[in-house]
Amino acid sequence: MAKIGDKVSVEHKDKRYDGILMPSEEDSKDILILKLVNGYNIGFDKKETKVKVLESAREYKFPSAKLTKDKKLPKIVIITTGGTITSKVDYKTGAVHPLIRPEELLAQVPELSKIANIEIKNPFAVLSEDMTSKNWRDLAKEVMKALNSDAIGVIVTHGTDTLAYTASALSFMIKDLNKPVALVGGQRSSDRGSFDGALNLICAAYYCCSDIAEVSVVMHGTSSDDYCLAIPGTKARKMHTSRRDAFRPVNSLPFAKIYNKGMIELIRKDFNKRSTGKVKLDNKFEKKVALVKFAPGQGPGVVDYYAKQGYKGIILEGTGLGHVAITGLNSWIKSIQQAVKKGIFVGITSQCLYGRTDLFVYSNGRKLLDAGCIQLGDMLPETAYIKLGWALAHVKNSEDVKKLMLENISKEISEKEDPKSYLY
Repeated sequence: MAKIGDKVSVEHKDKRYDGILMPSEEDSKDILILKLVNGYNIGFDKKETKVKVLESAREYKFPSAKLTKDKKLPKIVIITTGGTITSKVDYKTGAVHPLIRPEELLAQVPELSKIANIEIKNPFAVLSEDMTSKNWRDLAKEVMKALNSDAIGVIVTHGTDTLAYTASALSFMIKDLNKPVALVGGQRSSDRGSFDGALNLICAAYYCCSDIAEVSVVMHGTSSDDYCLAIPGTKARKMHTSRRDAFRPVNSLPFAKIYNKGMIELIRKDFNKRSTGKVKLDNKFEKKVALVKFAPGQGPGVVDYYAKQGYKGIILEGTGLGHVAITGLNSWIKSIQQAVKKGIFVGITSQCLYGRTDLFVYSNGRKLLDAGCIQLGDMLPETAYIKLGWALAHVKNSEDVKKLMLENISKEISEKEDPKSYLY
């Protein structure tokens, strides 16, 4: 009888498929899953297949490349936090393991050894949806240490689902940035033929060799392996669930296009440049902040809830130019007024993402301004949420919070819209 991890041949409807037998989910016990040699999985109804064992499963050892140091090459620190990009599937058990040794990572992306000497740090490993403000604070500390070492730059590997939040957090928590910081993820795992993490890591390494001393998300620029974009950390957003070019710059142009042979095509010139100074850590964060999405027919109870729970700030994702209901039983005006009276900061962003809020255009917008809402320009909702948590950890007075939220600290607010930035 075939066992998980065995190399098998499967006969199905007069066709033969060879591959590694993979475990099935609990609710799919009638499905046989085979990993083909091209890295893709295929499923069969067990009742319609004949299975022959070609080779019994062996104890799985992750491939490892020989680690050598080239004195002519610079050092890059890679900080792994988890996620698809630095994971490898054990076909015997179906388990996913993090690649936390340089030798293992270089086996997946051997090109890195020709760009730099790689040092890997692994402060924690969590699913990206399990990230907390403590993780952001710990990560910022690790990045700061690496930047103040002899490394020329830092790569942070991260699960893609909340990567943009972490990019924003690092953008605010690291001061006087002196070297490049690239956040990278993978939409496809390394066992698949369409693995995108290799190009992302290669481009991130070249980004670390550049003079762009900014926190950037470095990911595929197209669905093919053409180039990566270096997107400002406060202007990046995951815009697709599965495409390899899921991350796009919103209300912003990317800093650069980066090609897999090392060519960097600058798109913007308004970036901080590499320097010899030391970075400072500023990772205080107020956890009691909320991000609330408005929907038609939704009452203001969610605002009342956070106010009762002692939250210090709320970011609203309004419609269009930044609107929520202001008339009838579902009016949010009274709840917002009461929250602001308690000293809670209430900021308005837009669900549209592209463009900027403007509460002066319509009368309902002016009423929200009168109630105490603060419009946040073209700031992304996720960025505003992170910035508010960071701001509230520094100042308490409502006017000081407002002043800090409206100050352009890390390119999170664009002074004017560049038409080319729309769906770049």
